Amino acid sequence: MVTIFLLVLYHVRLMTIATKPHLTLDEFLQLPETKPASEFLNGEIIQKPMPQGEHSLLQITFCEVINKVAKSKKIEL
Repeated sequence: MVTIFLLVLYHVRLMTIATKPHLTLDEFLQLPETKPASEFLNGEIIQKPMPQGEHSLLQITFCEVINKVAKSKKIEL
């Protein structure tokens, strides 16, 4: 059931991509900054979602782990 849903979602996404006009990287770089920030992916502009509480906590924890490993190996970041 999940596999069928994912396949349908994938095909709908492909159809959506095919109907949107594609930009070049130069065209994207000429656009004004947005908040939240936008990304350029395969000719499309995708607005980054704002991080939520759980995401922020995961990000902080991840950075702490990286810093701990870097300090123990005396790696400067």
